[in-house]
Amino acid sequence: MSTETPESATSPPTQPPSVPSRRTFIATTSAVGGVVAASGLVAGPSLLGVEEAAAADASPSSRVSLTVNGERHTVTVDNRTSLLDLLREHLDLTGSKKGCNAGACGACTVLVDGRRVNSCLTLAVRLDGAEVTTIEGLASGERLHPLQQAFIDQDAFQCGYCTPGQIMSGVGCMQEGRTGSPEEIRESMSGNICRCGCYVKIVRAVEQATGRK
Repeated sequence: MSTETPESATSPPTQPPSVPSRRTFIATTSAVGGVVAASGLVAGPSLLGVEEAAAADASPSSRVSLTVNGERHTVTVDNRTSLLDLLREHLDLTGSKKGCNAGACGACTVLVDGRRVNSCLTLAVRLDGAEVTTIEGLASGERLHPLQQAFIDQDAFQCGYCTPGQIMSGVGCMQEGRTGSPEEIRESMSGNICRCGCYVKIVRAVEQATGRK
């Protein structure tokens, strides 16, 4: 009796699975990625934008009250707000100029409790209860401050951009008693830069305002 298995009953030989080519794999992957993106499943960037917006809205803020040019103001500001931005953006006092915004040019000089400060480097939230004087607060009605008038008389400006800071710094020097000589005036106002080069006339204006010229 034959023990051979009929040819029709034998299992077909097992074929190894076909391996896709590199080109087929890349094409398939790209197609699937496009479908996922089109269906809106990839939401990483949009979610990131929402998170950033929420973080910006959650920036800590504080309420600060200060007297500016004799008038009391109470405002709520971001804790990172500088005195310069408070004056310009919140109180609409744009006489103080934003030059370098790094404390190097002096264009933003104002007086805080009688002392000169670079308002771009001074945090507004640290000035609760302070008295601030800007270029807008120097004149008495129609009567200019003596140093403002001296700047006009001595023609101590050209473009005028640095002039508010120069005048406020000069007033500070006068209040500090640091105007005894041209050399002392130049030294005490060395933090104020005039790109037009009007330093000689600026010194003469301070001398005139102090009665030395």
